Amino acid sequence: MTRRRWILLNPGPVNLSPAVREALLGDDLCHREPEFARLQARVCQRLLDVYGLTAGVWSAVPLCGSGTAAVEAMLAAVPTEGRVLVVENGVYGERMGRICAVHGIAHETLHLEWGEEIPLEAVERRLAESAFTHLAVVHHETTTGRLNPLDALDALCARSGVALLVDAVSSFGAEALSFDALAACAGTANKCLHGVAGLSFVLARRGFLAQAPRPPRSVYLDLAAYARALAAGDTPFTMPPQLHHALDAALEELEREGGWSARHARYRTLAARVAQGLAELGIEPLLAENESSVVLRAYRLPRGLSYAHLHDALKAEGFVIYAGQGGLAQRIFRISTMGELTLEDMDRLIDAFRRILPRAVR
Repeated sequence: MTRRRWILLNPGPVNLSPAVREALLGDDLCHREPEFARLQARVCQRLLDVYGLTAGVWSAVPLCGSGTAAVEAMLAAVPTEGRVLVVENGVYGERMGRICAVHGIAHETLHLEWGEEIPLEAVERRLAESAFTHLAVVHHETTTGRLNPLDALDALCARSGVALLVDAVSSFGAEALSFDALAACAGTANKCLHGVAGLSFVLARRGFLAQAPRPPRSVYLDLAAYARALAAGDTPFTMPPQLHHALDAALEELEREGGWSARHARYRTLAARVAQGLAELGIEPLLAENESSVVLRAYRLPRGLSYAHLHDALKAEGFVIYAGQGGLAQRIFRISTMGELTLEDMDRLIDAFRRILPRAVR
């Protein structure tokens, strides 16, 4: 097997395992034939199995598109009379607010600074003050690596009688999810599940899908239409069989490795190795470990070192890191530990930092 050209430390797409890469060479299938219907049904069942969800209550709905497509389809399915409170403490929370605005969904935003902890009392107060039907939040806000308190938000929504909508794009398959008040969550194949970019999905309660607007807010992202077609062994639009083959193989690997909790432990070990190595070099994390996900962590750029210099020097060593966004672009860099990565990869990364930093300050 040829050596990978780069170790991808960006938050998706990820380095693929040999089995997932080989699965891309699976049979060419017509998306209207029963062979594809069986493949898609198996993928959907495996998605539900990741968190032990019951098919009679939940539906897994694949979509051809990035994670944002799944988030938009989920929000576009909010009932016509629905009213959403969107929590924004990063780029992706703000994107949920923009999606609601574009589709004319009644909503308000609770805007926070990027990386700021969500004030649960303020959320509960806003829900009590107005007739919101849904709360929308990003679970893992990759803008800063903050893991928002989904368990507490889920409990809060259950007490308030409000349905919870979650962008779990960069947490599904590696972080704990809470389902008591959850109406739907959006995910993608190419992050914690280690599939291939271009296929995303929504896990939704069947009751949520039954309340979707008719006529729909979107033609291509009509989540309820996908669910109805899926139940009939069909699909409303052309779907990518090869990406389904790859996700099927990736979900089989996840199950064989011990499920989401085992992947969580694996990521935690990798992230801890990186954090320890960078700390020894004087590089500080943006957030405390207990505030961060195991999927991605943000670090402060050393004084006098630009992101462009660090990125290019590491890429020359075989590693691709990720920039900060917006006002954080000149202050931080981000490292994700998703994908087919090993502790040896992390050790080589730290060795590369050791070589680069002395050159950067000369």
